[in-house]
Amino acid sequence: MKKRLKVLNLVIVVVLLVWTLFPIYWMISLSVRDQDELRSSIPLLPKSFTLSHFTRLFRERNFAVAIRNSLQVTLISLTISLILGLGVAYVLSRARLRLRWAGTLQFWIFLVRVLPPIAFAVPLYLMMTQARLIQTKIPIISAHVLINLTFIIWMMITFFEGLPIEMEESAMLDGATEWQVLIRIALPLVVPGIASVSILSFMTSWNEYLYGVIFVQKPSNFTIPLVLATMNSEQELAEYGLIAAGGIISLLPVLIFVIFAQNYLISGLSSGAVKE
Repeated sequence: MKKRLKVLNLVIVVVLLVWTLFPIYWMISLSVRDQDELRSSIPLLPKSFTLSHFTRLFRERNFAVAIRNSLQVTLISLTISLILGLGVAYVLSRARLRLRWAGTLQFWIFLVRVLPPIAFAVPLYLMMTQARLIQTKIPIISAHVLINLTFIIWMMITFFEGLPIEMEESAMLDGATEWQVLIRIALPLVVPGIASVSILSFMTSWNEYLYGVIFVQKPSNFTIPLVLATMNSEQELAEYGLIAAGGIISLLPVLIFVIFAQNYLISGLSSGAVKE
């Protein structure tokens, strides 16, 4: 009976791995096949090998600019969201700092999180148009801050509430200010939580498409999802190699980020899920 369960578990694991990894393999496979093979019946294993799709991507599609734009939008919005989100989460998690309307604020934070992103598109668009900022990257950065800020606050409240309050009280008895308590005591103890929300927020911003379509007006400001979308038009349906090469390149920053911070991500999510 135990052997059958082991075999069943092994089969389930293999099926899940194939289901998860096959799309990545297929994207890599398409990106290294030549154009003639892509226009015919595509076999499971590539019969040709070429890197021309990657070189064309940078030479003809100006993909380096899209990477730069994506990095700028993602990193700037993530930095702003972390600075604001950590401060708000700390205040809302401490009874001594809570304001009279803290409960209302938490309700609105939760409401912004559960509403569909399209609900904020029209108000943001009108605001940015009236401020004459629609031709800049400020609208898309603001939209990403709106997406990530509520998530960071929502998650980090749990991490701050899990800290022993006695350490902060002892520091305040020794003369530490609230800012010193936050920066020197609280934040170092929640580094796994900060790493986990940073990774998840980075992935959200990096792959975000809806707000990009609405707010990005100039081709010179296109992010990676927008450039890939333009290659998937009716005129370029046969450009599978270019689209696959762009998809592979777009995976690399997120993959590198996750590899270097995976230990923080695992410990952060597990510690944030359990409250003592």
